[in-house]
Amino acid sequence: MAISLASTIIAPLSLPCRRRIHPISSPNHQQKTGEFRLCAKNPTNDTSINNTDKVEPENLLLKIAWYGSEFLGIAASLLRSPSETADSGADVELCADGLGKIDRAAVVETIKQDFNRSYFVTGNVTVDAYEEECEFADPAGSFRGLSRFKRNCTNFGYLIERSNMKLMKWEDFEDKWIGHWRFSCVMSFPWKPILSATGYTEYFFDEKSGKVCRHVEYWNVPKMTLLKQLLKPSKSSNKSS
Repeated sequence: MAISLASTIIAPLSLPCRRRIHPISSPNHQQKTGEFRLCAKNPTNDTSINNTDKVEPENLLLKIAWYGSEFLGIAASLLRSPSETADSGADVELCADGLGKIDRAAVVETIKQDFNRSYFVTGNVTVDAYEEECEFADPAGSFRGLSRFKRNCTNFGYLIERSNMKLMKWEDFEDKWIGHWRFSCVMSFPWKPILSATGYTEYFFDEKSGKVCRHVEYWNVPKMTLLKQLLKPSKSSNKSS
């Protein structure tokens, strides 16, 4: 969520390609239509691109925002005391059968408990429910590694003053689970902006281990809406000033 939020906020600043039509006068005073493009054609219009490609950054600005938010979280963590930066992962070991596979119901239950701990912004996630090389993806990009995911979530949490995350609905399919959630937070900026959004996360599990091997996050809120929320001072900020 940390990376997705930052890149979603910055992405609207990247304008799409547009065309403008201007009249061009010819020597015989008859007008002809001349056309020029402000930028190149967007190759992502190709309908053959699959869903996996759609979670990749659409342009360089979005990619910079994606990595920039990660570095911002790391910088914020350096300002914290060692006690505040201690590992907050849920130390729960899930039982496996004789073949080393964890029961799906046990994995689902731990994920629901992680929602109660707002794992998206605290990093307090049950590590035994995920493959170590699990893929984490959102509209900004994707990467592999549970440790990196925990670090990003924990570091982003340092930029939040208060947060609330609630699991609204859970769906169980043959090849995946889907958790629909509602999230709100108060950012620890001087003007105390309040961000609020809904979305859902798809959890794909490994057939052999039963653990989550792919974690794909989607937001239902338009990027420009989040941008406006970020720039709007909260009422508590106005009163304190």
